[in-house]
Amino acid sequence: MKNLQKEKAKKQITKKKPLAKVLIKKKKSKIQTKAKDFIIVSTWDHGLRANEVASKTLLANGCALDAIIEGCKITELENGQRTVGLEGWPDRDGKVTLDAAIMVDDGRAGSVAFVQRVQHPIELAKLVMEKTPHVMLVGAGAEQFAREQGIKLMDCKLDQVQQDKLDDWRKERLYAPEVNIENHDTISMIAMDKQGQMVAGSTTSGLAFKMHGRVGDSPVIGSGIYVDKDVGAAVCTGLGEAVLRTVGAHSVIESMRHGKSPQLACEAVIKRIMQKIPGSENYQVGVIALDYKGRVGACGVQQGFTYALANSKHNIMKSAKAIIQKSASIELAMQVKNHLK
Repeated sequence: MKNLQKEKAKKQITKKKPLAKVLIKKKKSKIQTKAKDFIIVSTWDHGLRANEVASKTLLANGCALDAIIEGCKITELENGQRTVGLEGWPDRDGKVTLDAAIMVDDGRAGSVAFVQRVQHPIELAKLVMEKTPHVMLVGAGAEQFAREQGIKLMDCKLDQVQQDKLDDWRKERLYAPEVNIENHDTISMIAMDKQGQMVAGSTTSGLAFKMHGRVGDSPVIGSGIYVDKDVGAAVCTGLGEAVLRTVGAHSVIESMRHGKSPQLACEAVIKRIMQKIPGSENYQVGVIALDYKGRVGACGVQQGFTYALANSKHNIMKSAKAIIQKSASIELAMQVKNHLK
């Protein structure tokens, strides 16, 4: 009996202890996850209507690319400020010339510049992206491509409002773009759908009474719009020459890449533009940005730069932060507008 007890005790001593459980922490995937809700950000007051139309696409589980196209198209048709589409103000030769661009976060992009008689240049930019090996087509070449794609070219005759405005301008021939005139300008949009894809687009008739052939920042990838799948998207509006000289949209993205939030990145780029381009008291540039966390940034040189922000629950106007501060009246006007909406 004693021998059996000794043998049992010996086995217990020599018995191997179980290996400790090793906890392995799984690394977080860098692959973009689906967003909980879509987000659309658009420049100026007409962005509210653009967001409304774009939201219908996303509410029906459509993609960000289609939403941007639809949002820009409605502005090309209904722009009461005459800064987008064929009803936009002409150049000094009496010609309405249009620019547009589209970019997807997978790196694809398309744009058209200095096109006439095309009702929806944003659609033509999308066709450049999808149907050609190129990024940009301009002028007569872009119009030829439009015809080849079955796009009907419209009548290019000025309406009476356009003609009267041109006649008034020709009396003095003063080329001095007005800051924030009636909250006008390019419609530039960013959308992120529920699948987490981000797209940016822009369409414009450019500066009123510009020299024939002038092209601004809107159709230039990197200046007017830019999207990066590792960072987010940024778009610009305002005086195109100032944006072109500083590669505005790309500069915002790079600032975000190096750690700044969308808001701080927008502010940093606007300050850089003001430092590099003199006379900031006489011009406006606005930038908006969106990252994959859903954070929005917006900033303008001067007060008066507005933008529209939409998701599945609301579509509201907001006033961007301005580097040059003048008064609180514009912010108050935004509050009243949203209250009455």
